Amino acid sequence: MTNQNDKPEDTNALFMQLFVVNQHRILGYLLTLVADRNIAEDLLQETAVTLLTKFDSFEQGTDFTAWACQVAYWKVKNYRRSCARSKILFSEKFIDKLSERTVEMGPTLDDRRKALDSCLERLDERDRAFLMARYEPDGSVARAGQTAGRTTQAAYKALQRLRRTLRDCVSLRLSNES
Repeated sequence: MTNQNDKPEDTNALFMQLFVVNQHRILGYLLTLVADRNIAEDLLQETAVTLLTKFDSFEQGTDFTAWACQVAYWKVKNYRRSCARSKILFSEKFIDKLSERTVEMGPTLDDRRKALDSCLERLDERDRAFLMARYEPDGSVARAGQTAGRTTQAAYKALQRLRRTLRDCVSLRLSNES
C-alpha cells in the first residue's frame, strides 16, 4: 500500500515510473493472450487506467509486473466475455495456462529481449532498416524488400539469414551471461 502521508504527485510519479519500466512486459503478456497488437494495446491502456485508480492498494516492494499482469488478465477475460458471440479460438483453460506460463517466463523473456536489442544494434544499418520495415505494423516481406531494393524472393532469403544471425547472436549472449 502506498503511504497515507504520500502526496498525490509522489504517488503518481511512482506509478508512472513503475508502469513505464514494466509496460513492455505487460504488453508482451497481453499479446500472448490476445495475439492482436491493436487489441493488446487497447487492453494495455485500459489496464493502465485501472492500475492508476487502484494504485493505493499496491504494496510497495512487491512485484509490480505480477500485479499489473493480474489486472491485465481480468481485462482480457472481460474482453473475451464481450466477444462471446464471435468465434473464440482458445478455451478459457488454455488462456489461464498461457497466462500462468507467461508470468513465469517474464524474467527470461526480458533477458532475451535485451540480448535481441544488443544483437540488433550490431547489424549494419541496411539490415536493421530491412528488419524494421518487415516487422512494423502492417509490414510484409514484399514491402520490406521493395523498400530495400530487393526482389520478394531475395527479401525472403535475406530475412531467413538475418533471423538465423539474430538467433545465434541471442543464444551466444545468453549462454555467455549464464
